[in-house]
Amino acid sequence: MKRVGRVLLGLAPLAGGALVGLSLPPLGPWPLAIAGVAVISASVRGRSLRGRAGAGMLAGIGQLAVSLAWAVKFTVLGYVALVVIESAMFAIACAFAPSGRGRVPALAALLTLAEWARQSWPFGGVPPGGIALGQVGGPLAGTARLGGTVLLVGVTYLAGAAIGDLAAAAPGTSPRRAQHRRPASPRSLAGGLLSLALVVGLCVWGAVAADGGPPLRTLRVAVVQGGGRRGLSDLQVPPSVVYAAALKETAAVRPPVGLVLWPEDVVALGQPLQDSPQRAQLAGIARRLRATLVAGVTYPVGTTRFRNEIVAYSPAGALVAVFEKVHRVPFGEYVPWRSFFSHLANLQAVPRDAIAGTGSGLLATPAGRLAVLVSYEVFFASRGRSGVRAGGQLIVVPTNTSSYSNGQAPAQEIAASRLQAIEEGRDLVQAAPTGYSAVIDNRGNVRQQTSLSVAAVLYATVSLRGGATLYERAGDLPTLALALLAVVAGWALALVQRRRERRNS
Repeated sequence: MKRVGRVLLGLAPLAGGALVGLSLPPLGPWPLAIAGVAVISASVRGRSLRGRAGAGMLAGIGQLAVSLAWAVKFTVLGYVALVVIESAMFAIACAFAPSGRGRVPALAALLTLAEWARQSWPFGGVPPGGIALGQVGGPLAGTARLGGTVLLVGVTYLAGAAIGDLAAAAPGTSPRRAQHRRPASPRSLAGGLLSLALVVGLCVWGAVAADGGPPLRTLRVAVVQGGGRRGLSDLQVPPSVVYAAALKETAAVRPPVGLVLWPEDVVALGQPLQDSPQRAQLAGIARRLRATLVAGVTYPVGTTRFRNEIVAYSPAGALVAVFEKVHRVPFGEYVPWRSFFSHLANLQAVPRDAIAGTGSGLLATPAGRLAVLVSYEVFFASRGRSGVRAGGQLIVVPTNTSSYSNGQAPAQEIAASRLQAIEEGRDLVQAAPTGYSAVIDNRGNVRQQTSLSVAAVLYATVSLRGGATLYERAGDLPTLALALLAVVAGWALALVQRRRERRNS
């Protein structure tokens, strides 16, 4: 029985990580993440460096194995490699967590830095599956107005770590382990309570902080979802079928509308748009509806590359703006180190690499100044901030998640869109060929959302705004600096405490 107990105790961080993964859409409620982090924090407490690293690795595996389960459909080997590589970041974070009075904020800061690192590496970042996506419906979400996704991640870890530390230090908790550690000091307990008070204070501040300001004006929009079967690749569905579905739904749209939004790559061409018959068709739709039409267009460039663009047509039928997607999906829109990975997997599903764009994401159109996030870009807070800082008054998200057979990836994408709306203080409209399409207000509330696979048009009146949130002004740097400061302070307090203990021993 003792051996079984030790095994269960050793697997506690794995269970904690799994709770974090289950907190993400569409699986569970937001408090699961707080509970999961509390378990992880308590599991790390009192362990050696190797033990902390092992606990962090298990926690990462527990979280990402659940939250990135959608990746199994594409490649099991890639899924396993991604989970292991990214879990190593959590292992490093936990390994370097100090002990003593500064442990809670330092551990929360280290885990926050690990999540931030996932947004940049490997392959330009793989932020889906992050803990923040499960918090958009909870009371912590407003902190994203202050410090973006990074601060939301930080307060989530801080709340969970404080609760876990207080629970682990409580009398009667884990009698076997209690024999090997000193009881928590009043200062340690006060530190946990102070951390929770800081979380509450930031939540209150976030709830009342600037959220993009009053509307400059309103805009009537129509969001087009053509519908169709999910779980198929673009090699299995002829582009003409997807295009025809969008045309069919758009034919039912009637003025007055100011903006018609089509999904990403719904106009998949074999040649540049200006040389295709679809150019005249798109221009004709804009003229008929007397509205700005925004649509996703792809076309090959030579035999090895292609462009993924978002184009805008004015009510007069003129092409007025073009934006090329910046953040490409690794192994979906391009293959990094293609020559190397060609020996490990069949790459026929990605025969061409998308050309990476370089723009801010702003489309200046007659309907308004639009901050465009193309599909995968919605997971990167920096892309939303780029478009809004360039003058975007409304966020538009043309996307395509049709290749995912279930709703996990689309649900996480909606959560990411909600975070973008909160961070930037902008209304947001999202269009997907088979869902989810949605209309989200500047507070992150979903006003309308389609079902998966169905054909639909969402009509809504949205607001264009010109105000700035604190995050839009300051970005990630202040939060990252505070995280580093918390780590340094935690280690400084730990070293001072050890010296005092040596003197008193």
